[in-house]
Order: sequence, then C-alpha cells, then structure tokens
Amino acid sequence: MKIVLANRYFHPDQSATSRMVSSLAFALAERGFSVTALACRHFHDTSDIVLPAREAINGVSVHRLWTSGFGRRGMMNRAGDYATFHLSAMAWFLLHARARDLCVVCTDPPLLGVSAAAPLAIRGARLVNWIMDLFPETAVELGVLSRGGGLDRFATSLRDAALKRSDLTICPIHSMANYLEQRGTIPRKLATVHHWSDEKEIRPIHPEDNPLREEWKLKEKFIVGYSGNFGRAHEFATLLDTAEKLRGYDDIRFLLIGDGQQRAFTELEVQRRGLTNVLFKQYQPAERLAQSLSVADVHIVSLLPALEYCIVPSKFYGVLAAGRPTIFVGDQQGEVASVSRRAHCGEAVAPGDSTAMAAIIMRLRGSSVRRSRMGENARQLLESEYMLRHGVDRWQAAVSHLLPKVALASLSPLPGKAAL
Repeated sequence: MKIVLANRYFHPDQSATSRMVSSLAFALAERGFSVTALACRHFHDTSDIVLPAREAINGVSVHRLWTSGFGRRGMMNRAGDYATFHLSAMAWFLLHARARDLCVVCTDPPLLGVSAAAPLAIRGARLVNWIMDLFPETAVELGVLSRGGGLDRFATSLRDAALKRSDLTICPIHSMANYLEQRGTIPRKLATVHHWSDEKEIRPIHPEDNPLREEWKLKEKFIVGYSGNFGRAHEFATLLDTAEKLRGYDDIRFLLIGDGQQRAFTELEVQRRGLTNVLFKQYQPAERLAQSLSVADVHIVSLLPALEYCIVPSKFYGVLAAGRPTIFVGDQQGEVASVSRRAHCGEAVAPGDSTAMAAIIMRLRGSSVRRSRMGENARQLLESEYMLRHGVDRWQAAVSHLLPKVALASLSPLPGKAAL
C-alpha cells in the first residue's frame, strides 16, 4: 500500500502548492509510509529547465510525467499544459495504481479529481481530493468563465459528481467545506485541515542580523512587504494607493517579492505613478526564504472577497512563521482577518481603503513595541496551531480511516482531530 500525491509541481519547485504537497510527502515518508509523488518536469515559473523523470527525494519516489511546456503566459498555454498533465496522470494511474493505494489528487491542474476518478476506480484504489483552489468557482468569480454559462454548469456538475464518488475531500477552510456540503458532498466525506508552514525552514530574523537588508540597501528603513504570487485572486490597487499616500516618508519602502500574472501590470503602475518607494524582487531560493520574509516589518496579504470560500492565501502561514504582523486586504470576516484578529497578530482593511492601510502602517512604524508584540503573537500562533507537525498530524488523522489497519499499527499514535 502506498500514498500517491498528484500535483503539477513538486520539490524543488517553490510554488505554494508544491511547498504544501512536498512538505506533506516528506513528513509522511519520515513516518514510515511508502510515498510516491506525481508532478510535471518543469518549474512553475520557467519551462527552460527539465527535471528528471524519476528520482528519490527524502524518501519519496518522485515520478515526473511528460507534459507540454508552454508555460503560464496566456490561457491557451496553460490549457495545453493542463490537458497533457491530465492525460499523463490518467495513464500513470491505469498502469501503476494498485488496490488499496491512497491516491491524493490536488487542484493543479483544475479538475484533476475528475479525470483521475475512472482509472482509480478501475484499479480499485482510494481517491482523496485535496482542494487548494476551488474550481470552477474561482474562474467564475474572476470572470474567466461566465456565471451560469454552459462551461460553468458542465465543469461544476463533473466536479460535484467526482467529489460524491471519492472517498474523502480535504478542504483548507471551513467555509469551503460548508459550501461543498451545501452542493451535495456527504459530510462524512469532508474534512478541514488548515494549511501550515515549516517552523524550522522559516524563522524570525532580526533586521540587524538579516544580510538581505544590507544587500538590498534597506537598512534603517521601515519595510512593508508583499511576498508570493501576483495572481488574479489578489488585490494590488489598495497597496499602490497606500504607497502613493506615503511617498513623502523617506524611511518607508514597499518591497514586493514574487511573480505572476499581475506583476507586469503592478510594475507599470508603479512607473506611471512615479513611486520611487516601491521595490521589486524575484522569488528567493528556499535557503534564503527566512531572510526574505523577515526583511519586512509588516506583510500585506490580500484576497478578493468574492474568493473567500474558494482559496486561502498560504503566504499568511509563512508570515506567521517569520514572526511578522499581517495587514490583510479582503473580507473583514474571512479566514485570515478572523484568525489575525483573534490572535492579535494583524489587522484587516477592506479593498480600496488605502487610508486605513496607511494609518495602520504609520502606527506600526511609530511603535517598535507594538510591532514586536504582534510579531511574537504571530509566531506563537504558528507554533500552537499551524506548524508542520500539527498540519501533518491533522492530515493523517483525516485519512486514517482509509488506511489499512496493518499500516497504522506500525505508526505512533496521532494527536489532534481531522478538522480543527
């Protein structure tokens, strides 16, 4: 019996879904499970490098499937890469899945649980859907698909049917699980397991001890950071308006790290507005991630309110690990806003309210005591609820009823519950 994790990207790729899937795979392998990862042969941000088709990493057998390498620029390119991954994964499942294997399919590419259902049923394997981004709802809310149109109805019906036939669906937030229950997924086939961050990989680094501050010429500056994907689901107008409001403060800098569909637009806006207080950097390698996230004194995390039930910004958990306060731009009653408010580690503003964001930044700039207290609260929250071991414990507990008793007998007892 083996656990198979299927996601388009896997270590050493550093995309959000890859980091989640890779950390789980390595942890399960360390606990004694036989783990296989299915991924493509490319990095999420470049098609120039081709990774090995087969290798073992930290006890995980990695099978990298052939796919087209058109890249992420343009819907047609993405569609081609999605389709070829679906076909390659279906073929792999038909050839290699075995009865009682636990096959966990993620949502990159979208609807992978739909195409995997038939071959896994033929092979007698268990199917678990681990939803990172809810599709097609995300595409509908972003205007990529017409709400109630033919493609929306068709994709939704396929997805709902696949979830009903699967053995379990794991969601990262309760609102997503509640939505799927309302759409007909049986409650006993739903579990909520929050995302996590590796507390050893990402740790707080004091500004005076952070070499990136010196390298990027940010010593003695108050840094407002954004780190992660510049995706359609995120909102940047409020951040840019705030930077424009605070352009007269020479000690304040806005540091934007990452790449994605909206980065080019954001850079053009910065140029158009003449914002010399905004600095862009590319993704940093994994060994510098703690330094990269710790450069900022406060981090911006954003999510369009309409997507609150579809996505959770995983970058929030990295900010907690780095021990930094969060300013969340989005639904004031949403997941990140509610957690930040409860733990006193961040504040939230509505999209478009740059006045409120500027006021929060000025308060934090003016009080190192407030910043330190919120940062300490953030790290404490991570260590009490969202560090790697807690997440893996809860994930394993959620699927434990699907694992053979003989497999569980050799493993140590697990604390926690499937849904917290």
